[in-house]
Amino acid sequence: MTDERSPIDPHQIRKRALDALTTARERTALLTTCVEDPDLMAQHSPLMSPLAWDLAHIGNQEELWLLRTVARREAMRPEIDGIYDAFEHPRAERPSLPLLPPDEARRYAAEVRGRALDVLESTPFEGHRLTEAGFAFGMIAQHEQQHDETMLITHQLRKGPQALTAPDPEPVPPYTGPSEVLVPGGPFTMGTSTEPWALDNERPAHQRVVPAFHIDATPVTNAAYQAFIEDGGYGDERWWTPEGWAHIRTHGIDAPLFWRREGGQWLRRRFGVTEVVPPAEPVLHVCWYEADAYARWAGRRLPTETEWEKAARHDPETGRSRRYPWGDADPAPEHANLGQRHLRPAPVGSYPAGASPLGIRQLMGDVWEWTASAFLPYPGFTAFPYKEYSEVFFGPEYKVLRGGSFAVDPVACRGTFRNWDYPIRRQIFSGFRTARDA
Repeated sequence: MTDERSPIDPHQIRKRALDALTTARERTALLTTCVEDPDLMAQHSPLMSPLAWDLAHIGNQEELWLLRTVARREAMRPEIDGIYDAFEHPRAERPSLPLLPPDEARRYAAEVRGRALDVLESTPFEGHRLTEAGFAFGMIAQHEQQHDETMLITHQLRKGPQALTAPDPEPVPPYTGPSEVLVPGGPFTMGTSTEPWALDNERPAHQRVVPAFHIDATPVTNAAYQAFIEDGGYGDERWWTPEGWAHIRTHGIDAPLFWRREGGQWLRRRFGVTEVVPPAEPVLHVCWYEADAYARWAGRRLPTETEWEKAARHDPETGRSRRYPWGDADPAPEHANLGQRHLRPAPVGSYPAGASPLGIRQLMGDVWEWTASAFLPYPGFTAFPYKEYSEVFFGPEYKVLRGGSFAVDPVACRGTFRNWDYPIRRQIFSGFRTARDA
């Protein structure tokens, strides 16, 4: 049995959609009320939008898909569509647009949500692909959570005092398990054709044959990455691709983003707080070029996207692909560091209940993991419901990340979920693990 799900009744669909939409909106409120309005309207980095833009964009997308497309209602605020079209205005331009002030953006998003919940109550969940199993509502919940993660990145980039707080992950004993795990060769089912809220780039399910390989049992730690730095890794051209070497030399990069050396130790800034870099945490805020260089220095390589998914989903005993490393059950707190419960990765070796069948830890949550692969469509890919979600990004200029981070909500994180970004990006919550041929 591979890639199968039980049918979901309408009551369950409505409850799941309502819970997902409510959770997302509560998080959006937290991220946009913890600072004053001037901070919401400011652009804290040219890489990011003002928080107020994200807030109104969330409402605008919900109106576009749930009210206009699903319910076929007239537009509430058609004059703002262009302002909040992510493809019409790059992020660097958005502060100069006539943005809705924060209070007005909140009122607009709240009014949209009230009407969307009415639509949820009356929508049949069959007969149309967009509403089948509540897909449109799940898509909007995922969209809002993805922007919540983006807004959390903006909070990390903003200067000034701490605005967000959360408890730290539970301490765990130092990890003493194997450093790597052998993943047997052979076929497995990649992607999905049946996960109700899976996005187009995760589809369809298809067979891949993967030679045996070894993969790290945990993500690469800060301590391990510091060894690369101390060994002169940033100054040795041997470990870098030509593009990566040119990038770090041009921009003077010699450590992960937000790190600095002071008094013989490495410090980092994390959401307005300066602290000693914790050695046992997965390394965070490294670009693909840095991850690739470390892997070369260590005599290893980054796993391909196919290898990563096989390590995360394939059960060698049954031959089937699971939804998550631990099985088919939705993520729970004992499985992974997800949902902004914490504002940092957990130490490596955490969440043994979330390990894969082969014992690989923390494949979900904590840090997005760079893979060696370019972002490309699966065989039989069909864009749905719009080309701009995935299709326009396919190509070698984007690298795939897998597994989610502490900033990702479970609704936007699956064993099949694919993220992508330019190989220079470091503001994202990205880390990695390495692999080698068997």
